[in-house]
Amino acid sequence: MEDPVKHTLKRQLRRLTTERPYRMVAASAAALALAATTGVLLADTDDAPAGQQTPTTVAEMRGDLAASRDQARVASPSASAAPSSAAPATSAASPAAKASTNPDLTRKPTPPKPPATKVLDYDYEAQNTYYNCGPAATRNALSASGIDRTQNQLGVKLGTTEMGTNSAQDTTRVLNSEVKGSPYRTRMFAGSPSPAQMDQLQADVVKAITDGRGVVANVVGDAVDTNGGWHSYGGGHYVAVVGYKDNGRTVRIADSANAADPSYWITTIDLANWIATRGYSA
Repeated sequence: MEDPVKHTLKRQLRRLTTERPYRMVAASAAALALAATTGVLLADTDDAPAGQQTPTTVAEMRGDLAASRDQARVASPSASAAPSSAAPATSAASPAAKASTNPDLTRKPTPPKPPATKVLDYDYEAQNTYYNCGPAATRNALSASGIDRTQNQLGVKLGTTEMGTNSAQDTTRVLNSEVKGSPYRTRMFAGSPSPAQMDQLQADVVKAITDGRGVVANVVGDAVDTNGGWHSYGGGHYVAVVGYKDNGRTVRIADSANAADPSYWITTIDLANWIATRGYSA
């Protein structure tokens, strides 16, 4: 009968030699180790005489097999090294992939620069009563956006009476009710405008006119246009701004007060001082 230890050894070695190629190294190392311990040659598949065997316990054989496997792992680093070498490639590629899809890193198109000069195509109408300058200015500004309303229709919405129209807050409210997207905003001056407020008026006019919208300004007092014309409204008045030139440093006024003098140019600084203590819708 075959010795149990030798039989177990042969079975283990047959299993190892049928597994993946790198484990053949383990099988060879195990064969050499066990051959030295037990005196069994792997090439000999016949049972040796019992008297020539060196007794070996199962526990010793298992310890030798474990040691041989450890040696095989050291001798064959490809299996353990492959995962670690592949991992950095994935992590290194990940930031690049994120960078290519990150919307914050995508260059956004630069908006076109406004023209140096632009005057809107509008339909002028003089005010039909002495107190309807608010509805008339609002109507003239809306006509530049292709919106046709009568002074009386707008007067009702503005709350205009014989005392006139209250403030630029009202013209902003009505303009936004008529123009899609409610683009108008009110800017009020508590007193004489600061340089920053003058710059803001210039920027607001350029943006509105570039977008095809007229501006409505509530003015009071006197102003002189670029041709020397004098315009005086001690009780207050509303005018429409329908164009600009010189990048907004000069603006085109549509004035409903006098059909004989329907429009003129005025510097933006003079317009700002004309608006002082009141406001505008842009």
